[in-house]
Amino acid sequence: MSNKRLTKEQQQSYHENGYLTGLPPVYDASGVTRLNTGIKEILALLEGDERPLEIREWHQNSTFLFDICMHPQILDYVEDLIGPDFFMWASSFFIKDPNSPDTVDWHQDSYYWPLTPPDSCTVWLAFSDSDEENGAMRVIPKSHKGGIIQHTQDADANSVLTLRCETAAYTEDTAVFMKLKAGQISIHDDKIIHGSLGNNSDRPRVGFTIRYSKTNVKCDLSVNPNFKTYHCRGVDQYKHNPVGPVPTVEYGRIWQDYRNVETKDAEG
Repeated sequence: MSNKRLTKEQQQSYHENGYLTGLPPVYDASGVTRLNTGIKEILALLEGDERPLEIREWHQNSTFLFDICMHPQILDYVEDLIGPDFFMWASSFFIKDPNSPDTVDWHQDSYYWPLTPPDSCTVWLAFSDSDEENGAMRVIPKSHKGGIIQHTQDADANSVLTLRCETAAYTEDTAVFMKLKAGQISIHDDKIIHGSLGNNSDRPRVGFTIRYSKTNVKCDLSVNPNFKTYHCRGVDQYKHNPVGPVPTVEYGRIWQDYRNVETKDAEG
């Protein structure tokens, strides 16, 4: 079997635990160099007091980012986990500078998204090594089996999110660090509880997330009128969602008014 396809054991592990890691690198050393050259060009497009966290859905106007989202090896893995018919709809950077106190509190992606049914996954691509010291993502194994859980206001001033899962929904001591080398990916279910701590190292932690959904998933366009999909594999027999144009510029951006709006962002 090609190392670009998942074994039955890996597929079963993902569905049982809600995440998958330990995969062969998608990008080798030269590929990682190209990634980190490209991100410098992307970061240069930020203006004023904009932060890297605001680089969301820029794949719509950047072939550099779009091609990452459509990497055949990534799509092979996603197909093996969510089935043959799916689209890509979102991407974003999660960058922690050296010694940054920024955290991401415990949450579920699906709680934030106006998507029905919750049937999506996230690919987390490491542009740099990601480990316990520099704030690697943590997940609560099997927590995706509990459905979508109520979130409440987050009192942590360092968290980049405004909401967190109710604490009764998880046991933090079961958390697993998603340690990755640059060029590797992890994949997690949209309902798994996850988060990350601050960066206690002198190294940056740079991650790029890509969201994929089965074609039966429908976005509530009254909440997110800017939602655009990019068909990846198979057939879209439902045609629930708008389709975005393929970008033609290597390093482009979209402006804040045109970013995806997640449910709780829309609610203020």
